[in-house]
Amino acid sequence: MFSAKQQFLRFWALWQQLYHERLQWQLSMQPSQAALKQQQVLAEQALAAELKKRSLQLEHELAMLNSTQDAQLTMLKTKCQQDINDYKQYLAALEQLKNAIQQSYTHLPAAVAFTIHHHAKHLLNTMWESTNYDERMRHELQLIRFMTTVHEDARLYASGKTAASLPENTLKLLEDL
Repeated sequence: MFSAKQQFLRFWALWQQLYHERLQWQLSMQPSQAALKQQQVLAEQALAAELKKRSLQLEHELAMLNSTQDAQLTMLKTKCQQDINDYKQYLAALEQLKNAIQQSYTHLPAAVAFTIHHHAKHLLNTMWESTNYDERMRHELQLIRFMTTVHEDARLYASGKTAASLPENTLKLLEDL
């Protein structure tokens, strides 16, 4: 058989041949590997650029949404504030109407004046809480008709054009509603 030295030399030659083939393969594949690495770097750069672009787009869209929502919130707050002011003015007008009834009909029991005032407030609240436009307009017309009747009764009594000791048209309207 082969001696140990010959076996070692054959093994060494085989190992050198395999090592040389590996080096040759790496050398032949080096341009392909360099191209793949270059493509990988370019793909990573393109991906980073795309992510940055999308991030900027999202930031812009978020800023636009925030701006739109802030504007809508400001408009809603302004509208609510105006609604509150309008409601306060309605309540002040109803209070004046109650005072006019009490001053015109000094003999009228306070409970009747308060009932008339309470009914007017009920009409106002019903109108105010209506979400349907047609329903709101109907309630607003009822309130206007009621307030006009109360005011007219008080004016006629104060000017002496009626002999009735009670605001009869107002009370009749209360019965009808």
